[in-house]
Amino acid sequence: MPEAPRCHHISSIVVSVLPPMADSVLARLAAMPAVEVHGHQGGKIVIVVEGSGTGAMGDHLTRIALLDGVVAANMVYEHIETEEATEQ
Repeated sequence: MPEAPRCHHISSIVVSVLPPMADSVLARLAAMPAVEVHGHQGGKIVIVVEGSGTGAMGDHLTRIALLDGVVAANMVYEHIETEEATEQ
């Protein structure tokens, strides 16, 4: 029976933070698994998050939005890569 195709989700997120707390939020984001900080200026941080599904991406977004100093976290783009199914 063929194995079901696996999906890999990649999303970009813009995180709005209180400027005095930006360094603290940056440090916490950098410590999170599957999160990469790609840039920041003033109270905006651009990150890329990877996960195995839409639920995982929502969990990441929720955890980020609840960090102290975060005003908002908004998903800007999501890309899904699907691996080809393999015969077993």
